Amino acid sequence: MNRFLQRSLLSGPPLLYLLVFFLLPTLIMVVVSFGWPGEQGGLAPLWLRDAQGFHLDLTLDNYADFVSTTLYLRLLAKSFWYAVLTTLICLVMAYPLAMLIAKSDKRHRNLMVLLVILPFWSNFLIRVYAWMIILGPQAGLSQALNGVLALFGWGPVSLLFSPFAVLVGLVYVHLPFMILPLYANLEKHDPGLMDAARDLGANRWQCFWRVTFPLSLPGVLAGSALVFIPALGAFAVPDILGGTGGIMIGNVIKMQFLEARDWPFGSTLSIVLTLFALGVTGIAAWLVRRRGGSYV
Repeated sequence: MNRFLQRSLLSGPPLLYLLVFFLLPTLIMVVVSFGWPGEQGGLAPLWLRDAQGFHLDLTLDNYADFVSTTLYLRLLAKSFWYAVLTTLICLVMAYPLAMLIAKSDKRHRNLMVLLVILPFWSNFLIRVYAWMIILGPQAGLSQALNGVLALFGWGPVSLLFSPFAVLVGLVYVHLPFMILPLYANLEKHDPGLMDAARDLGANRWQCFWRVTFPLSLPGVLAGSALVFIPALGAFAVPDILGGTGGIMIGNVIKMQFLEARDWPFGSTLSIVLTLFALGVTGIAAWLVRRRGGSYV
């Protein structure tokens, strides 16, 4: 068996999967974004027949509506802000935990990794709905917080159906996606590099910033991408925990497809969100490579 055939057998199935279930639906969505909504919702026929024959009935009105409507631009900016905050909080929380797992005895690593992925064993919606109980007005957390605020003469606050609840839910859901790439990267670091840095006079802080962190930049980038991209288009968490004030661009896309049944405009918002996410991720990757040099 020659090398080309071996590579084809190995890379062919996943490549075919990506073409059928990713590239093809994306191309369909791109075409639909230039269409018109149907009279009863959905999509109007893209091919029309007149005296001159068949021709495509496409339009740029959907993209023009998006650019000219400040509401969608504000929602996109709001979603970007939520995604950035979620990514930063996940990074700050995940890095020490990933380092702890990587430096733990091998007998305990598998158990600690199992605890990280344990939430995936239960349904996503059940875990999000559980936060409605935790953050609810009758929950101990809310009552304790409002009790402290009352001591200072401040009025009660509602944790549920607030930006705080949305941020808590997004961090909770996406935190494991930051921990696992960081752990996979930190676990491979050569301890001899730290010993060499200490021999050269570096303290713990200098060892971290000049040795550990630059080497972990690929894990930071991978984890940030795994958190930022899904958080940017999240709709279930804002819908359940945020209420009307926590609407993000993902909620608008869902409403366009399921409620307004304006598939072309929903596809337009999806394409814009995808391009925006790819652009931000590409810029971040370029900055990390420029900062990290040969480490990335």
